[in-house]
Amino acid sequence: MSMRDFMENLDKAGEVIPITDEVDPNLAAAKIMADYDGRVVLFENVKGSDYKMVSGVCSSRDLFAKAMGISKEELLFKIAEVIDNPTEPEVVSKGACQEVVEKTVDLAKIPIPTYTSQDMGPYITAGVYVSKGKSGRLNASIHRTSPIGKDKFVARICHRDTWKFLEESGGELPVSIALGLDPTVSLAASISAGDTPELSIANSMKPLKLVKCKTNDILVPADAELVLEGVLTSKERHEEGPFADISGTLDKVRQEPVVRINCVTHRKDPIYQALLPAYNEHRLLMGMPKEPQIYRKVKEVADVKNVLITPGGCCWLHALVQIRKKNSDDGILAGEAAHEGHKSLKHCVVVEEDIDIYDLADVEWAIATRFQADRDAKIWQGPGSSLDCTACTIEGSDRLMTSKIILDATIPAGKDRKDFLKAKLGE
Repeated sequence: MSMRDFMENLDKAGEVIPITDEVDPNLAAAKIMADYDGRVVLFENVKGSDYKMVSGVCSSRDLFAKAMGISKEELLFKIAEVIDNPTEPEVVSKGACQEVVEKTVDLAKIPIPTYTSQDMGPYITAGVYVSKGKSGRLNASIHRTSPIGKDKFVARICHRDTWKFLEESGGELPVSIALGLDPTVSLAASISAGDTPELSIANSMKPLKLVKCKTNDILVPADAELVLEGVLTSKERHEEGPFADISGTLDKVRQEPVVRINCVTHRKDPIYQALLPAYNEHRLLMGMPKEPQIYRKVKEVADVKNVLITPGGCCWLHALVQIRKKNSDDGILAGEAAHEGHKSLKHCVVVEEDIDIYDLADVEWAIATRFQADRDAKIWQGPGSSLDCTACTIEGSDRLMTSKIILDATIPAGKDRKDFLKAKLGE
């Protein structure tokens, strides 16, 4: 299924918000996206562009669940399953993403939004970079990208697989940037699973077809709305940033590699996909793939039932772990394992299975009625995250460090459990 098919199904259910008035992609569109965070918004009249624009396609757990045909409570288990069972996508000779081929590149035709007045300029935020390593393995990952010319971008490339492939290539790496994708493809591109190709993970979520690009040997989702074919080069650098990160604070300015675009292909009447930074889409795509990692680690030490990276913790720094408590130290052990599973965590709250981890008021109730800080907390110093504004360097270490905490909000051992359960009103 394509993003377009997914949107049509949502539209039939009344779940797409149409914006028919002309909207300026410079700041005005971002304000509307923020107002409707968690909803799919279709901008039908984008100022200065023939493209339509959509936001919010990945902005809730319910939307990911609908894309996979499951409930949101099953997401963690489905993601873990497909990581373990990748399948090869079908390669086809023709794709809708190549209905129109533009060899003369003019990036100004694309309605790339500017999200805040502090940004360096417009930013592509939902672009999935597909590249190939020396081994032939495809990598798909999301990198923010800002135009710096008619046919050039600067891209923030973290030191992961795309960077590794770039170094292997001697500093000139063919890449294709795909936009307008089904949520399953965007989610798969956000997963780090070692040498497992992300597009094979996507195919196990939902059947995916790939097509070869026009100017390079890269396979991309055939039903993408838009594909930008080019070369990522570290031989040319450009200032990148500031830009809002997942925490909502502005990331620093760096010198980053440049992307030269050689060819643009797209569907007829293309829909540009925007992703609102520091809001639901950004946070879910970063945070949800970490939940299976935490789950696997906790499963080694406790009877874990569910894991949730919380929106209030920027879907990165805070986690909730739900267990069936069997031993007095299960809560602390589960918390330690959670921190091991996702090393950027600062705070982890452990609750029992009678607590709904999707209801943050219920979690807070468990903390209020079952937790004593001098008895049920563990605090220590550990490696922090660059996304944590309070993390700092300490003498003798080149790593950012932060204070970490486990809150064991399970029913205290040795107590009568019935004294800690909610009264069942009306029963």
